[in-house]
Amino acid sequence: MSKTDLIIIGGGAAGLMAGAAAGELGLKTLGLERKHKPGRKLLMCGNARCNLTTNISEDRMIQMFGDPVGPFLSPALKAFSPSAAQRWFAANGLKTVVKAGNKVYPHTERASDVLNLFTDRLRDGGVSLACSAVVLNVEPLKDGFRVTTDNFVVEGKYLLVATGGVSYPKTGSVGDGQQWAEKLGHGIEPYRPGLIGFEVDPGVIKGRVGTVYEKVAVEVRAAGRLVGETRGVYEIEKWGVGGTALTDASRFVARRNLENYVLKVNFAEGGSEEIRPRGTRSIKEAMVTVGGVALDEINPETMESRKRPGLYFAGEVMDVDGPTGGYNLQAAFATARLAVAAVGRRLGKKGYAETRPAEPKHGPARNAGGRRRRR
Repeated sequence: MSKTDLIIIGGGAAGLMAGAAAGELGLKTLGLERKHKPGRKLLMCGNARCNLTTNISEDRMIQMFGDPVGPFLSPALKAFSPSAAQRWFAANGLKTVVKAGNKVYPHTERASDVLNLFTDRLRDGGVSLACSAVVLNVEPLKDGFRVTTDNFVVEGKYLLVATGGVSYPKTGSVGDGQQWAEKLGHGIEPYRPGLIGFEVDPGVIKGRVGTVYEKVAVEVRAAGRLVGETRGVYEIEKWGVGGTALTDASRFVARRNLENYVLKVNFAEGGSEEIRPRGTRSIKEAMVTVGGVALDEINPETMESRKRPGLYFAGEVMDVDGPTGGYNLQAAFATARLAVAAVGRRLGKKGYAETRPAEPKHGPARNAGGRRRRR
């Protein structure tokens, strides 16, 4: 049986950033990923272009997340802000560009380059990542945790769960992290689909399939009052209505558990229409999951469990979700780094510069395109 300082379960955006941060601190770390390759959902982000974050202040981002997510994420976003994320990627060999709507992408606009950066950082930081490692059990010990996979057992002083939500289960997000959290004493908020389109009566889309309306404003109304408002694109699909304005509206529906609500679409050129959806599409198709490990059971200053010392969380395994446009990746990155920094302090490691690249331990560093990077 092997032993390590930190075990990270999950090889998605949060788990990979956590591994990179652990390498920067020199922590003895093992990452576990249930799929045969890491970053499966990361490769899908932003239509494979990988919308990394949004080029706004951390205060504005906290406001956009809304209650209860924004206040909970405040310490993480102040420690690793959207601008800090852009500096970190640039310092590690991948410059970013700001596109329409303040969306930030890698300058190559290839999600595969983001994944390559992370795997390079794990290698250069001496962090091991075991793929095809399905975790079967998590057991608390007197001084740490024992994690049993289908092929081996490992013990660690600290455990970081970064397994994501339950949307797109083929990418590896199957809700197992929430199950272990529940076994370890945590409450789990019910799952609902976030950032998803709506199914509607056929009459709403008849003769309009494929129509796209730019720059609409959507009001979410329930019981005669305004619940929330979004802006963006409105698209008519063969299955219903979508587009960024509509998918962002679904967050209000999910967060408030609305059943009887109306979507009022206000067009830029004037006029409006009201839609009474039949419901949202399946959670398996949602960009994010609303629900997960209850936020009031996690210390927002460290991402450590209030129920089980030494247990940490990062990313969408928690009841954390944000609008479209890079918010959810920013939340994953920021919470991961905050959690690892807390573990580092527990192990006597001093804080690290937010933009400092990991020092290579296995030969010259390479940039995201695979070429050797000059130092």
